[in-house]
Amino acid sequence: MKQSINRWMERDERASAALRLKEQRGFLWKSAAFFAHSGDSWFWMAGLVLIWAAARGAWHTRAALMGLGVGSLAVLVILIKFTIRRQRPEGEWGAVYRNTDPHSFPSGHAARAAMLAVLAALLGPPWFGWAVCLWAPLVSLARVSTGVHYLSDVLAGIGLGLLYGWGLWELLPLLQRFLPWLF
Repeated sequence: MKQSINRWMERDERASAALRLKEQRGFLWKSAAFFAHSGDSWFWMAGLVLIWAAARGAWHTRAALMGLGVGSLAVLVILIKFTIRRQRPEGEWGAVYRNTDPHSFPSGHAARAAMLAVLAALLGPPWFGWAVCLWAPLVSLARVSTGVHYLSDVLAGIGLGLLYGWGLWELLPLLQRFLPWLF
């Protein structure tokens, strides 16, 4: 069993290394760095709180559910990370992530992006759903290409985020009933 896990981890490291970009100042690296940061929880929470405070109706509800998802999913991801304790790949870029969160499995950015994509697709409007669904895989790929995650980290994060987003969608009527002030 341990030998199988070691072989799987070696394959994961090779696949991740193949997707990793060399740190440079070119367009591809800058794009990857942009997308890698665009999934930061603080960025999304700040934007969602602003929308929640300013909007009424559907956008207020969208912002409330997505903000609740970002916050609660962050807690779940941290619990998993500190249970599994897989170290991030070696590297220099992403010092803020490496210093504040040395564990990589699962990717919180990939989980968050997938969860937001599910909610955007289900809550609409269609243009918003499409935009977030196109953005989400770019965030996940950027986390591997900038070297702060292994491929399996983002695949696990995507799976977790898809399930979490669907679960929040299913719980929305219950959440609205018990937290009416939020929605």
